[in-house]
Amino acid sequence: MKNVISTSGAPSAIGPYSQAIKAGNMIFTSGQIAPKEPTVAAQAEKIFDSLTAILNEAGFELSDVVKTTVFLTDMGDFAELNEVYGKRMPAPYPGRSCVAVAALPAGARVEIEVVAVK
Repeated sequence: MKNVISTSGAPSAIGPYSQAIKAGNMIFTSGQIAPKEPTVAAQAEKIFDSLTAILNEAGFELSDVVKTTVFLTDMGDFAELNEVYGKRMPAPYPGRSCVAVAALPAGARVEIEVVAVK
């Protein structure tokens, strides 16, 4: 059974998708962006705020995350992102993929999605 997770603590979907889907003891978030923030670090901080709000709405925490996928428009921003990621994501760290993309919605420089298990 799939349950839609939605919270006012994160940006509303800008297309035909949900902020997250809970299926059994797992939650799958959509990618979160924060394009209005001026730096990759500020975008990442805001993204982690949104991810935390979505996870909390479903009864999960960042410590329940088992996999993250990070999209960057410039791999030159990796160190800046990684500093925020290491500060916000609790150990033991989940598996992670980080890929460079040509562009992200609304001019964002970073997008992060997570999978969590309770």
